[in-house]
Amino acid sequence: MTVMQGTEWKVIAFRLKDEEYALPVQYVRSIEKIQHITRVPRTAHYVKGVINLRGVVTPIIDLRERFGFPSVPYSEQTRIIIVSIEDMEVGLIVDAANDVLDIPASSVEPPPEAIGAVEVDYIHGVAKVGRRLLILLNLEKVLEK
Repeated sequence: MTVMQGTEWKVIAFRLKDEEYALPVQYVRSIEKIQHITRVPRTAHYVKGVINLRGVVTPIIDLRERFGFPSVPYSEQTRIIIVSIEDMEVGLIVDAANDVLDIPASSVEPPPEAIGAVEVDYIHGVAKVGRRLLILLNLEKVLEK
């Protein structure tokens, strides 16, 4: 992942289930409140459908379902993080978007072998920020079929 080089990374932190995750801000286009999602037949179970975001039809993936976590009803805290990778925009439904952080590259460790239900392939590393642990996602792997 080329954007995760250098001495400090800027990331968007978000909550999913009981853990905090992070994505590099370079991928994030916007953070939206949950809105009407139009279902698309014959898609993977974690693809919730599409939204019309300022004239652009954007597919929406529920990260809880992508990672095999149980579904929960959407709430006021639920957000759609719009990410862009290789000329493709995708929305990721998360439980809550927390904040933007600068993470020293030295605080990032490789993912441990057993990191809960999320497959290690989806994880770039784990960052220690104060008392917080952030799971850094490998967006390219998350968006692979």
